[in-house]
This record gives sequence, C-alpha cells and structure tokens, in this order.
Amino acid sequence: MRVDDALPTEVTLTSGELRVAIGRIARRMKQLYEAGEVTFSETSVLSRLSRSGPATPSALAAAEHVRPQAIVAIVNALTRRGLVARGQDPTDGRKVLVAMTEAGRQALADKSWIITERMAQALAEGFTPVEQRQLRVVVPLLERLAGML
Repeated sequence: MRVDDALPTEVTLTSGELRVAIGRIARRMKQLYEAGEVTFSETSVLSRLSRSGPATPSALAAAEHVRPQAIVAIVNALTRRGLVARGQDPTDGRKVLVAMTEAGRQALADKSWIITERMAQALAEGFTPVEQRQLRVVVPLLERLAGML
C-alpha cells in the first residue's frame, strides 16, 4: 500500500504543496552561496554545532540525516578552513568530537545574516503585515514537521 492511499486526500495534497514550496525556498537559499564561501551543507553543520555543541561525526551524520562519509567530507573541509576543530571526547578517548571554532562562529554569523537580510527584504517588499504575521505563526509548525521527517 502506498502512503497516500492510507491518508486523507487533503493531507496528501498539503504535503505535496509543502514539499514543492519548501524545495523552492531551499534551492533559492542555496543559490545565495557563492563559490569559495561556506556551502549550504557546511552552514547546516556549523548551525547544528552552534545549537547543540560539540558532537561526534556519527552523531552529526545522524542529526543531519546524511551518510557518515558525507559528514567526514564536510568536517574535513571545515577543518581545513579552520572553522571547526577535532578533539578527543573527554568521556571516551577513543571518540573524536567536532567543535566549532571562533572563525566558524563568525562564518556562520556572516552567512546567516546575509540570508536573513535577503529574506527580510523579500518579506518587507512582497508581503503585507498580516501575511508576515501569518508566516511567523507557521514557523513553529514547520520546525515540528522538520523534526518528524
């Protein structure tokens, strides 16, 4: 049985519409990254480290829903640029912890600011105050949805 056969039609339609809209937003955000800058995936890892603190590569892979090999490549790139540092886990010396450096915090802040400003400009120019408030109310629901996927 396909998943959509078990769900009400309206839920399936909403799901498809959300997938398309969120996908378009994600693609546009990715286009805001320039060559040589921190990439979209690197920013995601830096953001996770900023929120959750140091983590093992396997924990990062699980949290980011990517294969361990992908995280290793991202962590290696971030390490080469001095944005993260590897160290031993104080509770288990066999494990490696990845932690964000001050340069990583600055890179994340810079990129976050650019994207936030671009989105704020789009909201200010293309949405009424009522629509802006409606979008703000939806954010926690989208966060919850992201956590359930």
